[in-house]
Amino acid sequence: MNVQVISDQVLLNNYLSGNRNAISQLIERHSPRVKDYIRMLVKDQELAEDIFQDTFIKAVRVIDEGRYVHSGKFLSWILRIAHNQVIDHFRSRKQSRELNEKEAGYDLFGTLRIEEGNVEDRMVADQIESDVRQLIELLPEEQREVVKLRYYSDLSFKEIAEQTDVSINTALGRMRYALINLRRMIKERDLVLN
Repeated sequence: MNVQVISDQVLLNNYLSGNRNAISQLIERHSPRVKDYIRMLVKDQELAEDIFQDTFIKAVRVIDEGRYVHSGKFLSWILRIAHNQVIDHFRSRKQSRELNEKEAGYDLFGTLRIEEGNVEDRMVADQIESDVRQLIELLPEEQREVVKLRYYSDLSFKEIAEQTDVSINTALGRMRYALINLRRMIKERDLVLN
């Protein structure tokens, strides 16, 4: 069975030529990766869905206005829009200083949320995750970006290279140095991550 995959550019051209279904195909093609990326950044399913919708609304608006310039990297472009939408969300929230009940750790009835499973294991896992995230934030920007894209967005090194506009070898090198730096910081701080 020979299945031919239509390129992103062909779908975009079809959409611009009046085929409204083409944009749906393009969104469907990239939605899992975009949703995962947003979810990794905001850590909230409902918020991720809202930002996902805003991302594609903005993308379609840019395409409709003729401002999209095809560079062969539609996924990288849409991930950049998603990233900017997340930043905009946090900026606006920081300005309004909102804190919802879920973020405060309470449900609607004012009771503390209790996670299922072994509470001690969950606390240890949360502490390890927190420690690792703090260490990642101490990495140089290029190394931090590669680690986040690889481990939290589950991108391949080829995709990371495309998104960051570097060669695969550069992306691999940044990951190598990031891991070396993380090991050094773990040792310096006597952290136990198990």
